[in-house]
Parts: sequence; structure tokens; C-alpha cells
Amino acid sequence: MKNELEISTDKNRLNVRLVHQFLCEQSYWAKGIPLATVRKSIANSLCFCAYLDGAQIGFARVISDFATFANLVDVFILSEHRGKGYAKAMVREIMSHPDLQGLRRFTLVTSDAHVLYRQFGFSSLSKPETFMERFAPNIYG
Repeated sequence: MKNELEISTDKNRLNVRLVHQFLCEQSYWAKGIPLATVRKSIANSLCFCAYLDGAQIGFARVISDFATFANLVDVFILSEHRGKGYAKAMVREIMSHPDLQGLRRFTLVTSDAHVLYRQFGFSSLSKPETFMERFAPNIYG
């Protein structure tokens, strides 16, 4: 049973403190995020956790109406476990989840994992001129 990867959507199992620590201290997209904000984001998302031999090594969450749209966010694998295909396995599980089928649009934002996501059909925006955002990069401090 050594090195057995499991992907779970059971929020009762996920280590909120580990997720918060990674996002707050190691991510480039959520530096300084408060624990209360992480808890609220988890409560309002479909979460995926990667476990290796029972220990959490990764996380991702999907924000969706489960009918037309989804946005994949906060995807990470702890640094000591990268390069072993675990992120790919987690994204494969996300993309095959029954509640995320038949969506018209599935989005994500990444600065460094384009190769990974292209394997699952993601591409640059087909009409970037139609997208708008309200972005507050320093909201966490």
C-alpha cells in the first residue's frame, strides 16, 4: 500500500491548516490570505484533496453552479511531492467528476502550469476581449 494516491472530495478529511499554510505562505496567488477566508472558500466550493498513504499532499477547489460554469482554483501539490504525476491525477479526477460534466465553460488562471492544463483541453481565451475582471491583488495585505 506504499505510495498509493487517493483523491477525495470529503471536506471532513481535509486539513484546513495545511491548505491555509500553503496558500498564505507558499502560493503566488493568495499570499497572506486569512484562515477565515480559506475556511469560507472551502465551505462554498467542491474541494479535491490528494492523499498519499493517508497524508494530504495536495488540494484544489472548483467554484461552480454545476450546470453551465466552473472555475478551477487553488491547485497545489506540496513541493516534496511534485514531479510524480500527482497533479495530473488530481486534475484528471476533477475533470471526470460527475457534477462537472456538460458545462459550457470551465476556466482557470495559471502563471506556470499551462502544459498540465492543456492536456485536459484548457487553452488560452478564445475571445479575451469579452472577458473582464475586478482584481484586487493586495486584498490580503
